[in-house]
Amino acid sequence: MTHDAQLLLLAGLAVVALIVLIARYRLHPFVALVVVSLVLGAAAGMPLGSVVTAFQDGVGSALGFIAVVVGLGTMLGKMMAESGGATRIATTLIARFGESRVHWAIMFVAFIVGIPVFFQVGFVLLIPLVFTIARRTGLSLVKIGIPLVAGLSVVHGMVPPHPAAMLAVGAYHADVGKTILWSLIIGLPTAALAGPIYATWISPRIRLDRVNPMAAIMEGTTTRPMPSFATSVLTVLIPVILMVGASVADLTSGTTSPSRRVLDVAGSPIVALLIALLISFWSLGARQGFTRHDILKFTNDCLAPTAAIILVIGAGGGFNRVLIASGVGNAIAGVATTSHASPLLLAWTIAALIRIATGSATVAMTTAAGIVAPIALLVPGTSAELLVIATGAGSLVLSHVNDSGFWLIKEYFDMTVPQTLATWTVAETIIGVAGLVFTLTAAMLG
Repeated sequence: MTHDAQLLLLAGLAVVALIVLIARYRLHPFVALVVVSLVLGAAAGMPLGSVVTAFQDGVGSALGFIAVVVGLGTMLGKMMAESGGATRIATTLIARFGESRVHWAIMFVAFIVGIPVFFQVGFVLLIPLVFTIARRTGLSLVKIGIPLVAGLSVVHGMVPPHPAAMLAVGAYHADVGKTILWSLIIGLPTAALAGPIYATWISPRIRLDRVNPMAAIMEGTTTRPMPSFATSVLTVLIPVILMVGASVADLTSGTTSPSRRVLDVAGSPIVALLIALLISFWSLGARQGFTRHDILKFTNDCLAPTAAIILVIGAGGGFNRVLIASGVGNAIAGVATTSHASPLLLAWTIAALIRIATGSATVAMTTAAGIVAPIALLVPGTSAELLVIATGAGSLVLSHVNDSGFWLIKEYFDMTVPQTLATWTVAETIIGVAGLVFTLTAAMLG
């Protein structure tokens, strides 16, 4: 057996071991991820010191962004819940769309909100709406939540100006405007299939009988009058507005422009969320009659439930980094490039295989784009814009236990590993496969 084949086998065994340890033997996901990561690195031939360093680096890289986003986002969600802002938005959506179509509304909201923000930011911004709508309508959390994550995920993987998509645009020399147009044409029906349509089918088959701790902390307890719809929406959209402002400044202002520097800082995800949270202390807090003691209590209530989530996500990032450092991604890329498939199919396949092995959509998309770009130049007639979308679709396939996003969804929805595989993982796979089918169809029609 070749070295690359051994690496692929070890990666597969590591994934199986994680699922068995967590689902069968009830080992805490954080402990299981740490143990399997260290054993995998050692079995792959990495020096023991390098295994530990790679795991630590992966944890630090994941938590350096996600921990702050989860913390600030959960506090903002708590303010939305306690003030009645989330209830105001939810009741308005229910009234406008009706209970039977509210999951479609959530998908469109996620698609729009997700364009300028990272997946994790959009998720923590909108998850309070999911909890509130599910509570008020009696609908399954899965039926409301899967359309949310499907909309956010499609935008994250396929639509510029998200970083990986923009890198692929540069690698393939694609036109940004045309790429955005095609990504919307292909992304919306893809999100519909993986979101509302699949959620309607799977939700009756997933039983979530336990009290969800995250839903509990985002359940308002006040009897005060709710803030207006405009105040509630504007507060939750402040991060989106700031990030859009930063993107516009990058396109219209010079690199030395003082206004661009200010907007770039204010539009960074962490600062944008912080600004929104501070404003919410007034718009949803003091303005609604809450005291400083009340607001401090609301923010403190968020810390305990998020601690476990952050630890699990960090360990997932460590596992991801060990997989990459062991050479699994390079092994898959080497196998895929020996095929003679069309550039569109090759880009999707390489991205999908790297995604499955390493768990990172960004690593999968950027690596696949770098491999396929010189090959695509040798094949006349290949649309660079569709190559970007095919690569993005492949990078979203089969999210599982080596993806920090998998653990984010699992912990927030309080699902078991098998339930998360049946909902989030399948939805992500539908996105990847449907995105490829629609892209190939567009290439044939074009």
